[in-house]
Amino acid sequence: MILLLGKIWRSKSCAGISGKSQILFALVFTTRYLDLFTNFISIYNTVMKLVFLLCAYVTVYMIYGKFRKTFDSENDTFRLEFLLVPVIGLSFLENYSFTPLEILWTFSIYLESVAILPQLFMISKTGEAETITTHYLFFLGLYRALYLANWIRRYQTEGFYDQIAVVSGVVQTIFYCDFFYLYVTKVLKGKKLSLPMPI
Repeated sequence: MILLLGKIWRSKSCAGISGKSQILFALVFTTRYLDLFTNFISIYNTVMKLVFLLCAYVTVYMIYGKFRKTFDSENDTFRLEFLLVPVIGLSFLENYSFTPLEILWTFSIYLESVAILPQLFMISKTGEAETITTHYLFFLGLYRALYLANWIRRYQTEGFYDQIAVVSGVVQTIFYCDFFYLYVTKVLKGKKLSLPMPI
């Protein structure tokens, strides 16, 4: 998130960034961190949650406010209702307890697993992505892949298994697999990420 903010701020442009994905990530962090008002874990935890929220909303502001003239709205056309409607329905059907905070937390987990789809759709539509954008996407995917490693370790050492988080994490990592392949075979070799354009 900070890498993305730095990219936008330095270049004074949000070209190649999906505003719709960033709205979804802001929604993910907002619904996940509602426990800030009900549960104190530590100062570090509270500060990090606030930083994530602040970064998410500043990014959305930069895309749709400060640098909106550089925003590529013609290619950021993924229909968010195709993600939101199923995620909302699934959150009500499959959760750990039928309470507002638990449903919203579950919603955030499910939504995070698909929030990157508008960005990936935008890249497939334009056929290319800037190097810094690909680095941002790679580290976002790596963050989720490392979560999977953490869940495996926690299961082995603590016997802890969170089915909702694990299944959502696997789904999200699967979405990144094709991108990881392109990142390793092109971007790490100094080439620009470009995709064959559909006919």
